[in-house]
Amino acid sequence: MTKITLIGNKLAIKGNEFVYMGPVDECDACKFKKMCHGNLEKGVKYKITEVRATTHPCSIHSEGVKVVEVVPSELNINIESKKALEGLTISHKDVACDNVLCENYQYCKPQIENGKYKIVSVLCTKVKCPAGNSLKRVLIEPIKED
Repeated sequence: MTKITLIGNKLAIKGNEFVYMGPVDECDACKFKKMCHGNLEKGVKYKITEVRATTHPCSIHSEGVKVVEVVPSELNINIESKKALEGLTISHKDVACDNVLCENYQYCKPQIENGKYKIVSVLCTKVKCPAGNSLKRVLIEPIKED
């Protein structure tokens, strides 16, 4: 499902991904606040599918913002092997590891909010973990809580 929002000119590149973290205090008085924040869900990762030409002023982004079309991005994360079952609802918590040089670090510590997610599919049956954790890579989607 495509959504329309605004993003900083430097970040407005087709294919870029970002995690929406919510508005900051400077957004309160902005006339574009509803356009920026009205239809995105906090903690969800989005991918930019189209960038429009018009630039609008912004107190956060010095070069202004552009209108972009976004879709929720696929979220690939590593989780404990025993929890990696397609269709299962999980509460996300980062894998306990501080090895920022590990090739899997971005999947063990994804930039997403702790919350409930559905495992859409198991992508990798075993992730090579230097720390010895038993991990699998899964594709997840957030579960909307009403």
